Amino acid sequence: NGAVPGERGKQDKSVKRGNWGNQIEFVLTSVGYAVGLGNVWRFPYLCYRNGGGAFMFPYFIMLVFCGIPLFFMELSFGQFASQGCLGVWRVSPMFKGVGYGMMVVSTYIGIYYNVVICIAFYYFFVSMTRVLPWTYCSNTWNTPDCAGVLDGNLSSRTALNLTRLLNATQKRTSPSEEYWRRFVLDLSDDIGNLGEVRLPLLGCLGVSWVVVFLCLIRGVKSSGKVVYFTATFPYVVLTILFVRGITLEGALTGIMYYLTPQWDKILDAKVWGDAASQIFYSLGCAWGGLITMASYNKFHNNCYRDSIIISITNCATSVYAGFVIFSILGFMANHLGVDVSKVADHGPGLAFVAYPEALTLLPISPLWSILFFFMLILLGLGTQFCLLETLVTAIVDEVANEWIIRRKTFVTLGVAIAGFLLGVPLTTQAGIYWLLLMDNYAASFSLVVISCIMCVAIMYIYGHHNYFKDIEMMLGFPPPLFFQICWRFISPAIIFFILVFTVIQYQPISYNDYVYPTWAISIGFLMALSSVICIPIYAIYKVCCSEGDTLLQRLKNATKASKDWGPALAEHRSGRYAPAFSPSTESHLEVQPLQPEKGRSEAVAASPVQGSNGSAHSQDSRL
Repeated sequence: NGAVPGERGKQDKSVKRGNWGNQIEFVLTSVGYAVGLGNVWRFPYLCYRNGGGAFMFPYFIMLVFCGIPLFFMELSFGQFASQGCLGVWRVSPMFKGVGYGMMVVSTYIGIYYNVVICIAFYYFFVSMTRVLPWTYCSNTWNTPDCAGVLDGNLSSRTALNLTRLLNATQKRTSPSEEYWRRFVLDLSDDIGNLGEVRLPLLGCLGVSWVVVFLCLIRGVKSSGKVVYFTATFPYVVLTILFVRGITLEGALTGIMYYLTPQWDKILDAKVWGDAASQIFYSLGCAWGGLITMASYNKFHNNCYRDSIIISITNCATSVYAGFVIFSILGFMANHLGVDVSKVADHGPGLAFVAYPEALTLLPISPLWSILFFFMLILLGLGTQFCLLETLVTAIVDEVANEWIIRRKTFVTLGVAIAGFLLGVPLTTQAGIYWLLLMDNYAASFSLVVISCIMCVAIMYIYGHHNYFKDIEMMLGFPPPLFFQICWRFISPAIIFFILVFTVIQYQPISYNDYVYPTWAISIGFLMALSSVICIPIYAIYKVCCSEGDTLLQRLKNATKASKDWGPALAEHRSGRYAPAFSPSTESHLEVQPLQPEKGRSEAVAASPVQGSNGSAHSQDSRL
């Protein structure tokens, strides 16, 4: 815990900001943050689409050379300064716009992410019935094109014989799809036609924001306790669904479809691009959440070990979730007599259409549906906690006076209310169009740009030698040579590759058969630019405000680390961070030597020093 031999009572705690109760809380919170909905509804689909087991090779290569190094960099950055995503940029004030960009990204994600959680809440509540409402085609919202696998008094054999009819009728829609589109969303025909607010979804949105607020009511003190359940229980549910899934007929077919390697695809640049992008977005790099969570660590915590544990846990969860998803989809494909590719989907289509339909085929289907949507809720909440805490911590650290620190709960409440109000348009009949627009543009290439600039700012502007010394001072050892090489050369190169790949592979967004109009795509690009534009705007502002006669002098002063950069607690400010001659920042007692004429050297020796327990004591008995 950072104690020094022979020095009593050193706590290594920040009384002002607070710390995690223990290290397990931090690890569980970070796992909950990194492991989100994308692990369940995006990775398995990417894996089967990009060559099955062959996709694992580029995936783990990207994890080792990009994922873990970036994760370690952000954790060490936040932990060293004990500041949120804005405060850490004392390291090079000109780049504080990167922190504002992270806040903008976290705001966008926080708005739409909670809407997805609210839909999961809705499905969770309606699953509490004897027959799931999307089982049959006999409801008021169904169309003549609806063809369910369990309709009427057909036996499963007769249902299998329906396959020819289903293949012949291209317009066939499943009851789960019609329930999703025509009842839950009551989908409008255009993104500009908002229609009415779907009151059940609005109610669930209120529930999800209340849950998030209550869990964060005391900051990391309360959320640290909640994650014992929210970060671990999804694994219990995944295991239950996995055991149920692999016992079903056809499950092996689905799993083989998921894992069978297609080695020819490994030479395809798109596979490597998808692997790099998935690692990057899945770990939550450049959102600001990792910096924020690490800022509540004790100064000497081993964040190197934590970054490896959390990154590997995140990726292992993605692979494990693939077994859960494809075992059930294999069973469904077997039941319908079609190929697995016909029933495989990703995103909301998997979570709210394909998987729920597969669950209707199981005995006691409401139980499995409740478990599945409860798991989605917990996975979403783990990420949402950190998104909200990122914004609140950035605001409180920036203002940084006693008044706002004491009223941090009200800041959390204000941000939660704002998030709820901004999420209301996403519960309208056109809400899903806006949700997917935000998902595709607000947090895509802008994250890559932010992360790339962060790497350059720390490694080349602040200086890699300085940063490696900071880590050695914090952990007791410098970062391993592998990480030094990755941070300076390999990771920025991979991030640049992701950016180029994203631009080359860009296709205008569509939802099923609906193609977004040009004005909507323009709004998407504006959302993406709104976070990136913070960086040059703040840099220009900082250069203009800096001292200096020439532009070069102003640039040097704007990029130079500020005087208050370094460990937050005075007891950790040693070496080049040690104050030359100043009384303790926490004790304003002016202690004068009895013989002031002795000169400056004795005055320095007699100056009060920050004690290990926060009090001021003297190094000279003559005081």
